[in-house]
Amino acid sequence: MLQIGTRAALQLSVALVFITLIVAGATAEIPATGQVIAGMSSVDEVVRQLMDEWNVPGMAVAIVKHDRLVFARGYGYADQNQGTLVQPDSLFRIASVSKPVTAVAILNLVEQDKLSLADKAFDILGGLEPPPGSIVDSRLASITIEHLLTHCGGWDIDQLGYDPQFDLHRTAAEALEQTRPASAKVLVRYMMGERLNFTPGSRYAYSNLGYNVLGRIIEQVTGQGYESYVKSEILGPMGITGMQIGHTHVSQRANREVQYYGLPGGRTRWVFPGSSYVAWPDGGWYLEAMDSHGGWIASVIDMMRFITHVDGRPKPPDILEPSSLEMMTKRPSIAEWQNSDWWYAFGWLVNKWDNWWHVGSLDGTTAILVRASWNDLSWFAVANFRPRNFDDFNLALDQAMWDAVNGVMRWPSHDLFEQY
Repeated sequence: MLQIGTRAALQLSVALVFITLIVAGATAEIPATGQVIAGMSSVDEVVRQLMDEWNVPGMAVAIVKHDRLVFARGYGYADQNQGTLVQPDSLFRIASVSKPVTAVAILNLVEQDKLSLADKAFDILGGLEPPPGSIVDSRLASITIEHLLTHCGGWDIDQLGYDPQFDLHRTAAEALEQTRPASAKVLVRYMMGERLNFTPGSRYAYSNLGYNVLGRIIEQVTGQGYESYVKSEILGPMGITGMQIGHTHVSQRANREVQYYGLPGGRTRWVFPGSSYVAWPDGGWYLEAMDSHGGWIASVIDMMRFITHVDGRPKPPDILEPSSLEMMTKRPSIAEWQNSDWWYAFGWLVNKWDNWWHVGSLDGTTAILVRASWNDLSWFAVANFRPRNFDDFNLALDQAMWDAVNGVMRWPSHDLFEQY
């Protein structure tokens, strides 16, 4: 038997453990659920690589081709503590991917002659009052439905130094003597008393508040709550039953909803009354007040049903008329978009190649919905995590999905919608 000294034996033991860990790390595979699709292994490979590089706990991906659901899989963990895996029908916060949903609802009301794009938003909301003693900017009266859809309403968070939808839940509630956290309507009322940053319609500045106002307009015109109207008149006819407005309270999370993972050590004061501190995704802001701009939760399958009903393709029938779809994606008339390869239309980013998309980003959430002009494809990918450098992650997720679909060796003929 080979004899070695104690020091040499220890060194050999450490080396063997190190080699074992390397091998284990190289062979460990992020778990996945849902049907393995022959010819589409590139999707699994690319998604797992992205998750590994960015330490993403869980993701789900769905892909539609020719309006057939050809791919739907979950990856990693819906709840790391419980060891619960993400399923293809797990529910995730979709953040700003909620905006296309609101835009479609508005255009549906336009088709019914209940709204016009030229209607003045605050004429419709004439019953709302700003805080007592406020000086109302006269330009508020000129904001139209079209301005709100295209983020030209006059609010610029870079100039404001804050986003009203995230940062004013205490201030707005106190100013209007309302219960904290401030509701969506209370936030609109408070901002009615603040000066606009630019003349409505003169330029673009991404505004969550503008889409909050659209949600209140839907309520005023229909006499229903925003969520109730969209569920019954938009999502229901599409066969979507699982989508709903999410909740801030962890205890109120929906069945099949994932847990959300913020940055390690990232805690903030709870948005509700009291002195509790929580992880950002669990109460750093009030999700219910973000309904029409960022409050929906959905599965990747839900979002594929949504896109197949608004994509301008033959089957199934779109919920909007072709003329409305054209309006929804046309280049706005403001100067900054005239020589650009891309623009923000009505709830969608669009480029000159006729690709449509929207991203969503919150603490604990990253999502992207794409309707590609190439190969009659659409897809949705969502993660229950957002890293510190989330702009880079958004780009990485977008590129990963393009790489995934470009790598498909054989497209299947099945339709997984029949299983869900």
